[in-house]
This record gives sequence, structure tokens and C-alpha cells, in this order.
Amino acid sequence: MTLPFRHSLTASMTIALLAGCGAGPSSQRAAETAAAQARLASAVAEAARPSASQPAPVSITAPVVDDTTARMLAYAERVRLMQPPELNQEIARLGDAASPGAQLQLSLALSQLRQLPELVRAQELLARVLGNGEARALHPLARLLASRYGEQRRLEEQLEKQNQQLRDVQRRLDQTNERLEALKAIERSLTSRQPAAAASAPANNRARPAAP
Repeated sequence: MTLPFRHSLTASMTIALLAGCGAGPSSQRAAETAAAQARLASAVAEAARPSASQPAPVSITAPVVDDTTARMLAYAERVRLMQPPELNQEIARLGDAASPGAQLQLSLALSQLRQLPELVRAQELLARVLGNGEARALHPLARLLASRYGEQRRLEEQLEKQNQQLRDVQRRLDQTNERLEALKAIERSLTSRQPAAAASAPANNRARPAAP
């Protein structure tokens, strides 16, 4: 029973007792009215009491992030903001990355270079982390990164293929331009020879003696 209902019930019972101590019909009617109010207050309080069949309220809490994962996410944000020279220094600092944590960090740093060979190496490092049974705390993040790197590698390979096709087209275009320039040079040489041949013909005619 809650405190307001308890106070209401106590007050109603007090009124009923005081009314019962009085004399006369009016006092009796007042006592009956007070008793009815007390019974009403008791019924309201009983209805407000939680039932045993009602489920207890469920406490919703935010998921707990492991400290190791939180540190890795903070490191990922830090290397994301690095410039290529800083990334190269960080990659050199990590070196061979013997521990799973260092391997995951090196993988994150390599992925920021956005070059296909480094991305392949980053995937290999993630595979080593996932194959280490003692690094289970890093496995969820490593699987997430492996999926992301797979998609990134697919895009990088597609971009590399398009760049190769563009280089091939440019090479064929350069070869065509070279042939065209060679043909133009031949045409210029033929054009320059024709006036020279035409100018030498009258001179030869003047030098030839007249027939008797």
C-alpha cells in the first residue's frame, strides 16, 4: 500500500471512530459514511497494489564495449587522420608486429595507404589475428575489418583494371600519333622535292644545244 493511500485510509478510520463515539442518529449516519469512505479507500489501495502475475520491469542497459576493442577503435581514428608520411613512420614503428594487437594496428595503418599491395598485406595480418585462439577479444573487430577490406580490395582491383585499360588506350593512341607524324613527315618531304624537280627542268632545256 502506498503512502498517500495509507494516510487516506488512516484518516477515514479516524473519522469513523470519532463519529462512532458521538450520540444520536446524525452521528450514526456520519459514522456509516466514514466507514464507507474507509472501505472505498481500502479498495482503491488494493487495486493500486502490483499483481504478482505482472512481469517485473526490464532494465535496458547499453552494451558494454571491451577495453581492448575501445583502444583499437581509438587507434583506428588516430591513423585515419594521419598523412602518408606519418603513416609510413607508424608502419615502420610497428615493424613485424608479432603480437595480435600490433598486427591489428599494422593492418589498420596499411589500409589507410589505399594501395592494393598494402591492402593485401593488411588482409594477411587479419587472417593471422583470426587464427590466433588467444586473441578472441579481437576477433569480432578483425572479422568486421576483414569484410571491409574485402570490399575495398574488390574496388581497388576494379580501379586498377580500369587504369590498366586506360593506359593501354593511351599507349595505342600515342602509337597512332607517331605513325601519323611519320606520314606527315613523308608527305612534307615529297612536297618539297616536287618544286625542286620542276625548277631544274627549264635549266636543263636552256643548256641543251639547238639542233642543226
